[in-house]
Amino acid sequence: MSEAGGGGGGRGCGCRVPQRAPWSLVAATASLCLVLATSVCTARAAPMSREEKQKLGNQVLEMFDHAYGNYMEHAYPADELMPLTCRGRVRGQEPSRGDVDDALGKFSLTLIDSLDTLVVLNKTKEFEDAVRKVLRDVNLDNDVVVSVFETNIRVLGGLLGGHSLAIMLKEKGEYMQWYNDELLQMAKQLGYKLLPAFNTTSGLPYPRINLKFGIRKPEARTGTETDTCTACAGTLILEFAALSRFTGATIFEEYARKALDFLWEKRQRSSNLVGVTINIHTGDWVRKDSGVGAGIDSYYEYLLKAYVLLGDDSFLERFNTHYDAIMRYISQPPLLLDVHIHKPMLNARTWMDSLLAFFPGLQVLKGDIRPAIETHEMLYQVIKKHNFLPEAFTTDFRVHWAQHPLRPEFAESTYFLYKATGDPYYLEVGKTLIENLNKYARVPCGFAAMKDVRTGSHEDRMDSFFLAEMFKYLYLLFADKEDIIFDIEDYIFTTEAHLLPLWLSTTNRSISKKNTTSEYTELDDSNFDWTCPNTQILFPNDPLYAQSIREPLKNVVDKSCPRGIIRVEESFRSGAKPPLRARDFMATNPEHLEILKKMGVSLIHLKDGRVQLVQHAIQAASSIDAEDGLRFMQEMIELSSQQQKEQQLPPRAVQIISHPFFGRVVLTAGPAQFGLDLSKHKETRGFVASSKPYNGCSELTNPEAVMGKIALIQRGQCMFAEKARNIQNAGAIGGIVIDDNEGSSSDTAPLFQMAGDGKDTDDIKIPMLFLFSKEGSIILDAIREHEEVEVLLSDKARDRAAILKGKMIPSYIINSNPEMETEDQPSSEKDSQNQSTEQILSLPQTVDLVDQETPENPLDSHSESSSPADIEEAAGFAPSEQLSSSTESLETTSLDGECTDLDNQLQEQSETEEDSNPNVSWGKKVQPIDSILADWNEDIEAFEMMEKDEL
Repeated sequence: MSEAGGGGGGRGCGCRVPQRAPWSLVAATASLCLVLATSVCTARAAPMSREEKQKLGNQVLEMFDHAYGNYMEHAYPADELMPLTCRGRVRGQEPSRGDVDDALGKFSLTLIDSLDTLVVLNKTKEFEDAVRKVLRDVNLDNDVVVSVFETNIRVLGGLLGGHSLAIMLKEKGEYMQWYNDELLQMAKQLGYKLLPAFNTTSGLPYPRINLKFGIRKPEARTGTETDTCTACAGTLILEFAALSRFTGATIFEEYARKALDFLWEKRQRSSNLVGVTINIHTGDWVRKDSGVGAGIDSYYEYLLKAYVLLGDDSFLERFNTHYDAIMRYISQPPLLLDVHIHKPMLNARTWMDSLLAFFPGLQVLKGDIRPAIETHEMLYQVIKKHNFLPEAFTTDFRVHWAQHPLRPEFAESTYFLYKATGDPYYLEVGKTLIENLNKYARVPCGFAAMKDVRTGSHEDRMDSFFLAEMFKYLYLLFADKEDIIFDIEDYIFTTEAHLLPLWLSTTNRSISKKNTTSEYTELDDSNFDWTCPNTQILFPNDPLYAQSIREPLKNVVDKSCPRGIIRVEESFRSGAKPPLRARDFMATNPEHLEILKKMGVSLIHLKDGRVQLVQHAIQAASSIDAEDGLRFMQEMIELSSQQQKEQQLPPRAVQIISHPFFGRVVLTAGPAQFGLDLSKHKETRGFVASSKPYNGCSELTNPEAVMGKIALIQRGQCMFAEKARNIQNAGAIGGIVIDDNEGSSSDTAPLFQMAGDGKDTDDIKIPMLFLFSKEGSIILDAIREHEEVEVLLSDKARDRAAILKGKMIPSYIINSNPEMETEDQPSSEKDSQNQSTEQILSLPQTVDLVDQETPENPLDSHSESSSPADIEEAAGFAPSEQLSSSTESLETTSLDGECTDLDNQLQEQSETEEDSNPNVSWGKKVQPIDSILADWNEDIEAFEMMEKDEL
């Protein structure tokens, strides 16, 4: 998890970048755009008096002195201050905190991280003393394993930021006259120490390196890792390129560019999203969920800022491509919810982490102000409820992880929103942050991280980023231009808020080349916004613009329901987004139907159970509503197209190998995101036994029955991972979850992957597969007729001769090849009359919800859809184009009983229609084995066809 993700380097207010300008002109124009930003954006007078702003600025200075002074008195030269015990945290002398300690390298981390903050806060004398201490005391050759990512953004970035401001002060002529690039030489030394981490075939760096011994040497104690986070590999270009351009040593920028190129090539091509964790050797995605928070955050940030700093438009192309995907799939204003990169219409979890608080600031740099205001306001409401932003919180704004390590991302976004809007509201937000820090986090020896925001308990921790970022952004929020001894607009902020000069864009520019190996040509320039935002357009003579966006959200945490947040757009929309998202649409919701009517969309119930949507633009209430309707229909078409792809999940196999089946019955099963991966490991073979309780949601009462066997469990009442743990603890060697929706079948419902529970699922070692009701009944009926049933769990059906080798069975069983019957899929009727102003969309009314979660423990979940239906669209698409569609729902936890209407809708929505021709039913009838085999001949053929598909 990245400790400090996100940031913003500058804001734009009307500077156009030519589409085909030379790279140097692009960089220079981008730099000019950042320089002009503040003077234009903050032209409006702020109601907060200068005296009050100065008072708050002085309060920030006093708070910094309290934190920095206690570090220097009680901790230096240690890396961090332990504010509760008033001593320094030294690696190896304190109990290990796991990955958190990878930031510590016995190199006086907090001092280096604070260098440029001292200059921003006009403490030039203290800065000069600090630089001398760094040059005299800091050793970068320690035998310690550190995080490449953290060392880059904190130490290398700190040295470069210190160097940038040291040469600025030297040029001014009063301070640092003795300085001769000593910090830059230290940065270069550190850069060379980090380079061995890039010794991989992919170019992605190892996550950790030994400062003294590098990688892979026995004494290095590192180099065996296979995975790294996307942010860890993609948050290097600013520091490494700056180091190259300061020194002329091109190797640093080249290595950082190669890592970024590889990540770009490995993006999921259909969604244009990246996962959280990637294998540094193969490039395979290890964690396939995607968001803008921990693990990915600063990757997106550095693409946009690399364009600004380096002038390479390929970085802007990449950022815009990713940003479009983020706003299409992840952004659900004001929420930002993780999704699956291959199934971006499915939410990957029901909570958000605090690191995403940087994103509104990045949106300001992008120029997309409206969603920045919305998300920031939602975060502020969470802070007002809990005093701080919890490390993670649920979609109904309850605490998920209660810690708060004094993260600065929210303060960062507050600063940039104030610079963009000039709205004094954000000064009041900053004032609240100051008051909360002093009231709840301040201790005699500094500021202590919150162990639990609900109880106010502390943790003996004060991270270096607290001094590097928090006080810098808070001071800049209240400072006037004359309060800062240099022009802050001449610099860009790194993710750790270190300052790099924009003039680097024209220094050693010959090393900045467009990478011809990356597929930039597939991108359409017309899709990209090549201009900086113009505030005269963003805020057209309306000083209340930001307030009008915030107002509907002011009670969202205490009084509103998450699913109802979408109504905000209906009251204050600017035409940028539709008032109703396709993913949220429910045909049984009267409010949704009323919204559709305003947009000119009619709903028709078809005899086959589908719902048909037809849009007539001329019937919309207004031209804006007609535009919203068009957008809604396009979203629904894309949703259906995506879900058509989801139906092509590679299935797994449950093969019955005992008498009288002998491997001839193969049941199509869905995989799990946890446990033994049958696509990479040997199959699991064993007899089956039903668990008690059958839902597997508590400790099994019949462990002797499932010991050494494959347990059968019914779906429902708890998370899939909980079921897996319970049967594993009972000694089961595998598990089969059977759908509790009677009549469901893989014939009519798309396969899906069973989700984890948001926790670490590495403890689950057994394979888990999911069977729909029809397939599960095959096994249940076989148990009733034949007491012992043996099955094989595998990634695909196995050859029967190999399975039954050595067993006494009739030869015709082994040599037989059951006839396969092929049945043509029925094609949907196509509407022969297409009109340019009409769109027709058909979709099912019913939706099958994911395995239930308890409100007390909201964790990751998946949703899957009911049977597919056809889509026809007559405006902007080929008349004969056929798409498969199904609606999906977002699981919503009620807010202390205030959202019962939504709960009822979800309950109604989860009631699926019975199969029109069910072949089996639990506990009612035992189906003859011959009939079972006949029914499944065609299913075996379908399985063999499906296993050729790729996800």
